Amino acid sequence: MPSLDSLLTEQPNPTSKKIDRVSTTELLTIVNREDQLVATAVEKEIPSIASAIDAVVEHFQHGGRLFYIGAGTSGRLGVLDAVECPPTFGIASDRVQAILAGGCDAMWISQEDTEDDVIAAQRDLAERRLHKEDVLVAISASGRTPYTLGAVKFATTLDVFTVGISCNPKSDLAALTDVAITPVVGPEIITGSTRMKAGTAQKLVLNMISSGVMVRMGYVAGNSMVNVQLTNEKLRRRAERIVAEVSGSTYERARKVLNESDGRVPIAIVMAKKGLSTTKAEKTLSDAGDDLWKAIQKGAP
Repeated sequence: MPSLDSLLTEQPNPTSKKIDRVSTTELLTIVNREDQLVATAVEKEIPSIASAIDAVVEHFQHGGRLFYIGAGTSGRLGVLDAVECPPTFGIASDRVQAILAGGCDAMWISQEDTEDDVIAAQRDLAERRLHKEDVLVAISASGRTPYTLGAVKFATTLDVFTVGISCNPKSDLAALTDVAITPVVGPEIITGSTRMKAGTAQKLVLNMISSGVMVRMGYVAGNSMVNVQLTNEKLRRRAERIVAEVSGSTYERARKVLNESDGRVPIAIVMAKKGLSTTKAEKTLSDAGDDLWKAIQKGAP
């Protein structure tokens, strides 16, 4: 394992060397310029991100789950991405799960000592009944966090497919995982503060993974969230717009079929597009393997 001081993310950044002696505007300009490097670093990792997405989709199709695991900032970013999946894409809450070193309390109060607890990582995964149909995405800016490395090693004993997201080249995490995603963002603006550029890169990658998986799984039609859950007025209005746009119907018709389908957007779209009852729309979608495009394009409207 490389020493902490040797890591690229721990090196001083010459660009921000005098950041404490410039105006607020100059300070923010330095931060912004460095942040612009992040997107380029992530772009270079697109082939690896695509491989991770394809692997998750394959495992999802066999009933598997997606787990994010990490400590500190990296773990919290996993939590943020996981909790957004059910309301956005209508999936069950157990399909995408996040495990944070130190548990729920660590989301609000930093527990930095937990990142060294290898046994806790194994225990946390065992409690979730991790198995070979699942995929584990391990997140660590340094690529050397003992908790995260321990999780990957445990997952490997169960023949679980693993993905590693880190921001240092040739990291221990990258060497252990089936797919390594390594956006190299360089030294941080504030030395060693990986919640900054490294954190931004990790968040971008996680967004791409979860969104890409859901698109490939058919939870998005065009660029519309067709499995959105109607849990408040804003989301109901959004659902009405989605049904109207995808089916080519009026808002009044969209509202009517949404009510008749108990707020199930894909069913409502089939109803509006093909003029079917709820029951017949359910069968049409089922016969199409829940592929919305196939269901609405088959036969004459």
